[in-house]
Order: sequence, then structure tokens, then C-alpha cells
Amino acid sequence: MKKAQFVFILLILALLSVSKANAQEFTVQSEDLKETLNDEQVFSGFGCTGKNISPSLKWINAPHNTKSFAVTVYDPDAPTGHGWWHWVIFNIPANTYELKKDAGNPQKKAAPKECIQSISDSGKKGFSGACPPVGDKPHRYIFTVYALKISKLDADEKTPPALVGSLLNQNAIATSSITAYYGR
Repeated sequence: MKKAQFVFILLILALLSVSKANAQEFTVQSEDLKETLNDEQVFSGFGCTGKNISPSLKWINAPHNTKSFAVTVYDPDAPTGHGWWHWVIFNIPANTYELKKDAGNPQKKAAPKECIQSISDSGKKGFSGACPPVGDKPHRYIFTVYALKISKLDADEKTPPALVGSLLNQNAIATSSITAYYGR
């Protein structure tokens, strides 16, 4: 009987490993992002002359128990001692799987209406493009989509981005990121 139990356990373990191997990974993609940011994703201000347009983002294979999404853009290389938050958008409905190009411009109303775009470190709501100091090595811009276990964050459009980031990390089921670089 013990040999039959052992074989049964091995069979169950084999089935579980095949199931995990076939599971799809939560992934974010963008037609607009390449290895290096282009003029569209560069800030207009602080000495930069870009178009300040957020890229399109699509995500697939979110965990089945996702109740909402959030997106951040973070530059860990900014010479601030704590990095720089370029975009924080949250309370994206669970049935949403993309943000269109320029959704980071609150005036265009291209993001789902339920979303909240809080302030970036530039002090403005919505997307604030790249603008590293002249002569710095190229900075990393990390575009992250969070699948969350809650439908609404306890935050608003004036909540500081680092606090939103903390709330996101506390409630994340899964994350997926794209990193692009920019220097000048």
C-alpha cells in the first residue's frame, strides 16, 4: 500500500509541475517603448523639450483574483537620494488591460474614468516624462503594472507618489515591468 501511495504522490507532483509550467506569466508590453526613450516620453520643462506623452501599455495574464491595476514610472537613478516618480495612476478597473498612448495627460481623459492620477515628483498630476541632468549616465525608467488584491487604494490625486508606491507594494498580487533608458 505504501508503494501505491508513493506513486500517487509522485503523479500529483508531476501534474502540479506541468500545470505551473503551462501557466502564463503576468506581462506588460508597449509598442511605444524601446530600449531608449524617445522625444515623446521626454518631459517638457526643467530644460527638457520633449512632448511629455505617456506610452501605450498593455498587460496580459493577470492573476485571476486581481481586483484593480495600477501603473507607475520610476527613475531610481535620479540624484535625489530617493529616485523620482514620473507617473502614478491607480484604481484602474480589473477588466482594463491597457492604457492608450497619452493616457497620462489628465486633460485628454484617455485613461479609464475610475482611475486616479496622483501627483508625480514634478508636482503635477499625470505623466511627467524623463528629464535627467545633462551629463549624467542614462537613467533607468521603470514602467511597472501592478495587479492588486483590492479594488480601490485609500489615496487620492494629492497623495505623494512614494506613499502610493508603498500602498501598491502592500497590495500587489503580481507586478510586471519594462525598463527603458534616457540620458542627455
